[in-house]
Amino acid sequence: MASLDQIIDDFAYLDDWEDRYRYVIELGKSLPDLPDELKTAEHKVQGCASQVWLVSDAEAGEDPVLHFRGDSDAHIVRGLVAIVLAAYDGKHASEAAKLDATTLFSKIGLIEHLSAQRANGLRSMINRIRQEAAERV
Repeated sequence: MASLDQIIDDFAYLDDWEDRYRYVIELGKSLPDLPDELKTAEHKVQGCASQVWLVSDAEAGEDPVLHFRGDSDAHIVRGLVAIVLAAYDGKHASEAAKLDATTLFSKIGLIEHLSAQRANGLRSMINRIRQEAAERV
């Protein structure tokens, strides 16, 4: 899976939005499949037009390092999941709870190129991750 810095650099390199969309789809293809047994109502992200599932695991400790897995039934959304996971996976819960990746998506110009439904779904994913992180601090 690509690192967040690599994704930002790649977006800066790609001038055309069709190329950027293709790149987002490629990121989604590189995301490991989430096993069907984890695609449950508990892991489903509410507020997304597409089906999106997020699973989090925490290492032991007071401010645990969090690990996230996710999936979607839509190609472009699966790519958005990959970017969100690149932003949050491997961070301490306190750091993830404070990080608003919406600003990252604005910085790379992605928010304004998403449909309203996809942008809302993206915010729902980010809010879900931040809430889960806050509960573990």
